[in-house]
Amino acid sequence: MRMGRTSFTIGLVAALSACGGGGSSSPGPVAGGGGATPTPTPTPTTAACSLANRQQFVRDVLNEWYLFPAELDTSVNPGSFTDLQSYIDALVAPARANSKDRFFTYITSIAEEDAFFNSGSSAGFGIRLGYDTSANRVFVIEAFEGGPGLPAGFDRGVELLSVGTSASNLQTISSLMSSGGPQAVINALGDATPGLTRVFSIREASGTTRQVTVAKANFALDPVSNRYGAKIINDGGKQVGYLNLRTFINTADPDLRTAFSNFRAQGVTEVIVDFRYNGGGLVSTAGLMGDLLGAANVGQVFSYTTLRPSKASMNETRPFGAQPEAIAATKIAFIGRGGTASASELVTNAFIPYLGNNMALVGANTFGKPVGQFGFDVDACDDRLRAVTFRTENANRQGDYYTGLASVVPNTCRANDDISVQLGDPAEASIAAALEFLAGRACSPIAGTPGVQGTQSLAPARTLLQPDIPTPAQREVPGLF
Repeated sequence: MRMGRTSFTIGLVAALSACGGGGSSSPGPVAGGGGATPTPTPTPTTAACSLANRQQFVRDVLNEWYLFPAELDTSVNPGSFTDLQSYIDALVAPARANSKDRFFTYITSIAEEDAFFNSGSSAGFGIRLGYDTSANRVFVIEAFEGGPGLPAGFDRGVELLSVGTSASNLQTISSLMSSGGPQAVINALGDATPGLTRVFSIREASGTTRQVTVAKANFALDPVSNRYGAKIINDGGKQVGYLNLRTFINTADPDLRTAFSNFRAQGVTEVIVDFRYNGGGLVSTAGLMGDLLGAANVGQVFSYTTLRPSKASMNETRPFGAQPEAIAATKIAFIGRGGTASASELVTNAFIPYLGNNMALVGANTFGKPVGQFGFDVDACDDRLRAVTFRTENANRQGDYYTGLASVVPNTCRANDDISVQLGDPAEASIAAALEFLAGRACSPIAGTPGVQGTQSLAPARTLLQPDIPTPAQREVPGLF
């Protein structure tokens, strides 16, 4: 049993139907902080797969490493719990009550998490789903190349009308939502097993209704879509770079370098960074993205990473690094929403000291997760404990955005997520608002921004569909099925 391969990550996990967040955690090299791999003490033995021994392992790790030691409830009786996650939830309940750990500490599978972070691998239909909270309707808001859903006709804007294991037992989405809420729809979709088949009735964006059968399959998620993930938008003669990053995983690095190499060759200095569904991921990839945007800031502070006082020797200052593909962005519009969290918030926050009024958050408020996790492994049990162990700050030491970035980003522009228009299209509502900001025109601020009262009117209200117990891939790519 060991700690997860210097697993220094930042991410988000939450029940999206309740909080509108995204998901994240990962293995990989130390990034964004830390030195040598920390070792939990005491180190458990390889015979530690009983619930009692797993609980002891969790308790020992949290006692030594948890970022908020004063907000651990170590008085809870482990014998009162029949599963490990419930016990973890009870231990960190005081921090959760103070909005510092909203289901960010959890147990997951080493094998499944490694597969996702190393290659984007997971099993499913290859679609991202969202539901309208008022109308009990479920839509495809994104489809992933390589998954079985896209060639079957599932793409952004398609509505799921009914689902079943065969054409003879279809259940309407509205009845499922009415009887059991989002979780009833999730249950009807089945687990992440390759070969599991579902029959759907769908309504295409054109209004055509048809029936389609799709089997789940293993596929590798492309972090930057080849269809719309990176492009240059000609906005009245001005070249604007557009980048949509789905998740911060290892395979994102070459995609990011290719995108920014093109931006650099075309003389792009104004950029739209689309993080609207990005739940987080590797700090190393977040650092690279900062470097690629921040050629003007090389050597200056990208972020500070701070652990609990007893682990202060692992605190780190991460500077902007020089990258051959980097541009010196002079103006950036970051598109975000409730599923935007963690590493995507870290990148956005990092530019506040350098861009000031030349940056904006466009869309809606983000989730609010300025903390991250180490991974502690028990190989014999395929257990990886993701424990909140560090916080991040920008060069101005700003980092307590637990209520989202809308209150700290200098400018905000309210905009819908228009699923009737493909991502990357300048006519899509959030991208259009981002272009308006970059052009210097006024916009309506996001509710939650200082001085803005009331709630924003963004109809329809759409939330990412997320199971109560997400897979490792769903933690990083909220709404993935």
